[in-house]
Amino acid sequence: MKTKQLTLIIITIALLLSACSAETRQEEVIRTVIVTEEVLVEGEIVYEQVVEAPAPAGTMPLPVPGNAPDPAGNTFQDPGVNPYQDTREDNLSTFGLDVDTASYTVARRYVNDGNLPPTDAIRVEEFVNYFDMGYANPPDVAFGIYADGAPSPFDFDGTYLLRIGIQGYQVPEAERMPVSLTFVIDVSGSMDMENRLELVKQSLRLLVERLRYDDTVSIVVYGSEARVVLYPTNGSNTDTILSAINSLQPEGSTNAEAGLLLGYEMAMRGFQAGYNNRIILCSDGVANVGRTGPDAILAQVRGYVSEGIYLTTIGFGMGNFNDVLMEQLANDGNGNYAYVDTLDEARTLFVDDLTSTLQTIARDARVQVDFNPDVVAYYRLIGYENRAIADQDFRNDRVDAGELGAGHSATAIYAVQFIPNAQGRIATVQLRWEDPQTNEVHEINGNLNTFDLYPSFETAPARYQLAVLAAQYAEVLRHSPWAANTSLDQLYALAYPLHTTLGEDAEVIEFLNLVYRASRIWR
Repeated sequence: MKTKQLTLIIITIALLLSACSAETRQEEVIRTVIVTEEVLVEGEIVYEQVVEAPAPAGTMPLPVPGNAPDPAGNTFQDPGVNPYQDTREDNLSTFGLDVDTASYTVARRYVNDGNLPPTDAIRVEEFVNYFDMGYANPPDVAFGIYADGAPSPFDFDGTYLLRIGIQGYQVPEAERMPVSLTFVIDVSGSMDMENRLELVKQSLRLLVERLRYDDTVSIVVYGSEARVVLYPTNGSNTDTILSAINSLQPEGSTNAEAGLLLGYEMAMRGFQAGYNNRIILCSDGVANVGRTGPDAILAQVRGYVSEGIYLTTIGFGMGNFNDVLMEQLANDGNGNYAYVDTLDEARTLFVDDLTSTLQTIARDARVQVDFNPDVVAYYRLIGYENRAIADQDFRNDRVDAGELGAGHSATAIYAVQFIPNAQGRIATVQLRWEDPQTNEVHEINGNLNTFDLYPSFETAPARYQLAVLAAQYAEVLRHSPWAANTSLDQLYALAYPLHTTLGEDAEVIEFLNLVYRASRIWR
């Protein structure tokens, strides 16, 4: 493992976003930004980490698409690419909400290692949802619906890009529910690397530091067999928990099924009413002993969902990494999926976003967008391909959907083409979810109208621009036919102003650098 402190000094130039609506826009503060980033990756590090002035859009030739090389054994699954829909034939778009972020961090790992990610590894919504969209905390309600849009900066055929946002209410850490956590940790031989088991141990130490006296922790490990390392222990017994974590050593093959089953057994043993009962699986997703296929393991997991136990999966490492299993486990286990490649990412997950990670506020959350065929001719949902729900199942609560944690937001980007000169309601956005505490089902809705649109991409809010650019970055990386006329150089030129408007956001600076690095790799 190599560690190096990089300091980026960005001298900003004056940039003013002109206002079209005083209620929704504000003047951005112009300043000099100094960003310090700790890079923790194995092997050779590319230290080229600068934000350069962009080349004028369109000056570089469009690269010829070609699938990126993939380290041996990594497993991904192509989610496909959504087509355009004719509103006269189907005016409803329905999908389960997703707050996973693993696809973005996996792609980041590839780019930082000097490779383009495999196209199969890209899930657009996870690129968008990695970033804070700045939605206001909904006052006195569980969720807020936010919607806006602007002309596409990539197409000049009248296409608009709509942003549909769902924001859950914030829960102060002091007010979060107590948790009964069961860590299920892969300690097989494949985890014997600095960026795998050692990074798991470092990450869990961060979490332990944030435990309260009324929290409980259990630890199960699995190699060739599964065993208990720590029986349910009060969160105030920090030394005992840390000692168990520090004792972890790599051993044997990988019996993921046995590890998960024993983990659920321990979770049931430590189950407490009124608590957030959750399993946190830390693994590279490898399974080579017992039942190894995703379907076989998932069949074992599904039976515990009704017991009120949630599953969070966290991926580590690269090379023989099974992204498919980790994502499907989280989907079927009523949880979410993240990928940790640096200690900074672990800190975001277990420190900055701890309450969101641990406390679920919505179960089986789904969205249905009802497009007005008198205004919208065609629409396309960008991403969420493997989260699609049949329109008629929007109110069928037996159909699994997504889970949201406290303070989580989820964003979807739609490409739409309007009927010429049409005005009025563009769409009605409907959100349906189940309260995990009361089991009550709720539904709210909101409208997006033509007067809510911005006249240009440049006048739209900076975080709207970020959402659109993150989506297009993913579209380019997965060689979407709808991004065939966008180069990474063009994308970088459009994204470059964000280093002034959102210059204090280290994740935005990192995004700019990733786009820049990817453009250099692709040449």
